Amino acid sequence: MIRHIVFFTVRDRADLDRVREGLTLLADIPHSNHWEVSPNLNADKLTEAPVDLVVYAEFTDAAALQAYKAHPLYQRSIDIVKPLRETRIAADIEAAPA
Repeated sequence: MIRHIVFFTVRDRADLDRVREGLTLLADIPHSNHWEVSPNLNADKLTEAPVDLVVYAEFTDAAALQAYKAHPLYQRSIDIVKPLRETRIAADIEAAPA
């Protein structure tokens, strides 16, 4: 299983709801086993790095993740979110076997 975690910082706090709406489009892409977007509950106490929103998704394998990224709604979300975000940091990790 692949865990896909993406951190977003919004340039202008007034755009936070619009960014979240743009990210929520991704929930309609059928290739994930689990998908959510949530506000960050607190800033990193060591670096004080701001993170406004976190996308977390799980995929069966790398092919499912690639199909997700190839879906037209993925590009539509990028078109909405990219001009409004300051930072995007993405990580894809393979989940350890249970």
